[in-house]
Amino acid sequence: MKRLSSVRNIGIMAHVDAGKTTVTERMLYYTGITHKLGSVDEGNTVMDSDPQEEKRGITISSAAITTYWQQAGDTYQVNIIDTPGHVDFTAEVERSLRVLDGAVAVFCAKSGVQPQSETVWHQANRYQVPRIVMINKMDRQGADFHRVVQEIKQVLQANALPIQLPIGAEDDFTGVVDLIHMQAMIWTGDDGKQYTITSIPEQMQAAAMEARTLLLDELCVYDETLFEAWTSNPEAITASLIQQALRKATLQMQVVPVLAGAAYKNKGVQPLLDAAVLYLPSPADITQVSGTDIATEQVVQIATTEQAALAALAFKITVDDYAGKLTMVRVYAGTLQTGDMVWNSRTSKKVRISRLLRIMSNKQVATDQIAAGDIGAIVGMKEVRTGDTLSGAEHPVLLEKISFPEPMIGYAIEAATAKEAGKLGEALARLTEEDPTLRVEADTASGQTILKGMGELHLEVVLEKLATQYQLSIRKGAPQIAYKETFTQAVAHKEVYKKQNGGSGNFADISFELSPREDEQPGLEFVNEIKGGAIPKEFIPSVKKGFEEAMQSGVLAGYPLQSMRVRLLDGSIHDNDSHALDFEQAAILGFRHAAAKAAPRLLEPCMSVEVNTPEEYTGTLTGDLNRRRGIIKGMEAKNNMQIIKATVPLSELFGYVTTLRTLSSGRASASITFLCYQPVPAAIAAKATTAGAL
Repeated sequence: MKRLSSVRNIGIMAHVDAGKTTVTERMLYYTGITHKLGSVDEGNTVMDSDPQEEKRGITISSAAITTYWQQAGDTYQVNIIDTPGHVDFTAEVERSLRVLDGAVAVFCAKSGVQPQSETVWHQANRYQVPRIVMINKMDRQGADFHRVVQEIKQVLQANALPIQLPIGAEDDFTGVVDLIHMQAMIWTGDDGKQYTITSIPEQMQAAAMEARTLLLDELCVYDETLFEAWTSNPEAITASLIQQALRKATLQMQVVPVLAGAAYKNKGVQPLLDAAVLYLPSPADITQVSGTDIATEQVVQIATTEQAALAALAFKITVDDYAGKLTMVRVYAGTLQTGDMVWNSRTSKKVRISRLLRIMSNKQVATDQIAAGDIGAIVGMKEVRTGDTLSGAEHPVLLEKISFPEPMIGYAIEAATAKEAGKLGEALARLTEEDPTLRVEADTASGQTILKGMGELHLEVVLEKLATQYQLSIRKGAPQIAYKETFTQAVAHKEVYKKQNGGSGNFADISFELSPREDEQPGLEFVNEIKGGAIPKEFIPSVKKGFEEAMQSGVLAGYPLQSMRVRLLDGSIHDNDSHALDFEQAAILGFRHAAAKAAPRLLEPCMSVEVNTPEEYTGTLTGDLNRRRGIIKGMEAKNNMQIIKATVPLSELFGYVTTLRTLSSGRASASITFLCYQPVPAAIAAKATTAGAL
């Protein structure tokens, strides 16, 4: 347990351009992993090692690295995952948060809470990941620490609790006031390694005392020991007592500690590392995880100790030019050792562990084992996919899978020459194995290969990889939207599936009602209302499976259904000729016959668009959004800029970023995130239905 308590699995998450990668690079520099300060602008960072990342100056794929940090004489192993900030690569954040214990959320001191920072914050909420906050870029013009703290409270509904105050701002930012030890930290020198601990500047003493009082008042709500000390003898309160209370409240997700810094100017990173090891959870704090016993199909609680049976989750697949296929795993229980035979829950097969590695971003270090609470990589596992559970063959279990969003758009692609067609198939197979949000489908009507992804940038990066990394010439068609269908009316139907082949035949009889879901949730809502055993219970799952399969192709243009409610009302069987497969087939046929009568309607993905622009371009940009069938939701002033919020169909946003730059002389920027599916206007629906499904 001592080893586990000294491990931290943390992620760095934020909106694009908030400074995540720079924060991570400074962490690596001050922990001694690197000896040179990497710069995103110069394309020489350790974490963004992919050529596409170096070229674009953004993180595309989450990168993991192991480092070590000393705090108060103790050495901590810190496994860091730097995640992307662009919405097109949000799945990388999703799978990272699934296996992390804690997170550092980075916010720009000027821009504050931005759309993608909202998205990743809600993802962390869903996985119950405790986090701390760094308000970065305190050296920027317009930096305002207290405004960003208020935005975190109001927009994210988080109990943001400053444990530091910045000393100065913009060009005058020199350090921070530590509210726990009531001292100032002033950075000197260019590389930020040296800082001076001194008394709080006189002009800040009143503000520091007020902030400390608010800090203690809030922590007393969650810690009885601190409350007793605060009410009986405030002078006896020690920094250690405050840190214990703060850690307890952070792990319970009652508070979010907030720090200040300017990573690019090398200020504030060492206290952030201290906060990460002091307040974020270790694997020892998570004593058990839920899983499903494969033998009994019962939910079980798995003890997260090295002595327990193995339970590990494969959360990322990469292909390295030298090491080959690497499977990134988080070990929750037991120990993964070289030479072990492990059970893959998805394939129900045993696989041997040939080699294990620790990942140092774009470098690997061989290791003999990866123990509970740790993150590492397995070399050369052919049949493992993202989300697979690896467990001991004697006690096979299934851990919670990772959910990924559906691809939004697609291109029809083909190799420029017949000679390259086979090579293209191999490259796409490799890329889709690495990226679960990338999908390759064949259009049965046209015979074209459809490459689907999360957005224009996502597909642009993939196509550029095919050209540069795989040396392929690709022709692509116009962008295609991932439309969906839905029902607007309820319809009852009786379907009899009957075949006679001279011997044993096929028979299934079902009566059901198709209708839209009242809760508007995606997927199938299946209600079994069979009474008196008219259909034996062993056939009911086959009926449900048939409807689930039928939903993948609607009746308007073959687009999948967004949601559907099915009430199974009645039916009958033949004593000799009824089989499970017959009822599955009856459901598929019944769906096709009934769906056209349920007033199907086409749905299109709509995006939430937030434009940040100087005021003089507001009219031009709102007019452009209106022409794109956008609905303006509101406007507000922020930092001498106008924020335009709108809902716009995805089909109208192709090339929008380029147009935005042109209309604003390059001074406006936009964040685009998926919002929901909405009905398509009749005129546009007619064109989409004639185009056919993706």
